[in-house]
Amino acid sequence: MHIRFDDRTAIVTGAAHGLGRAIALELAALGAHVVACDVLADELRETAALAAGAGHRVDARTLDVTDREAVHALARETLAACGRIDVLVNDAGGVLGQTGRALEEISEADWRAIFAVNLDGAFYCSQAVAPAMKAARYGRIVTISSGAGLGVSLTGIQAYASAKAGQIGLTRQLAHELGPWGITVNAVAPGFVRSNANTERQWHAMGGQGQQRLVENIALRRLGTPADIVAGVVFFASEQAGWTTGQTLAIDGGR
Repeated sequence: MHIRFDDRTAIVTGAAHGLGRAIALELAALGAHVVACDVLADELRETAALAAGAGHRVDARTLDVTDREAVHALARETLAACGRIDVLVNDAGGVLGQTGRALEEISEADWRAIFAVNLDGAFYCSQAVAPAMKAARYGRIVTISSGAGLGVSLTGIQAYASAKAGQIGLTRQLAHELGPWGITVNAVAPGFVRSNANTERQWHAMGGQGQQRLVENIALRRLGTPADIVAGVVFFASEQAGWTTGQTLAIDGGR
């Protein structure tokens, strides 16, 4: 299967590091003009520099996906500059440095913060790009959920598991709403991937025995890599996935 994104414009959120960076760089390598977004401006510039060093085009734009007006402004500016928005990858999210705690210890602020960046952000970004995609009668929306949204969170963070499950529900709903305009909406649910500072902390917190148990519970007996996840995103974002929508693909090595 030969996949290219020449003359396509893609917005990738959460692109400062980890999976978001890997997705942005791969889409750019495959010919897309990538607008990479994140709140972490310094690391985001590193993403753009890595792309430029490889001869590819990534525009870095600082963006807080929990700010609806800023998200809609970015979509309008991207459309004005590029004339089109073909692909949206909702990767912004995570646990925001939180750790697993007992239910009764969770504050309202901690609960809402994780929902805001994971679920609200995916909704705002999808809402913002929908008009351009409808006008073109073409679009690909891909959301990075988690195995926690299909089962339980390894970290025990209630809000994270719930928000990631919410992203899967949003994916199904938007697939039916936007399908008549040729817009597909899908999600990827990664298993455990050591891709950023948070996952590194989680990995080391497991200790040797916990790490061994985790790997032994994976059918392929290895952790995933960013490249494993990127492969699924690239397919969903491609023209070849034109009759695939409303799906959540677990990329977890087999559970």
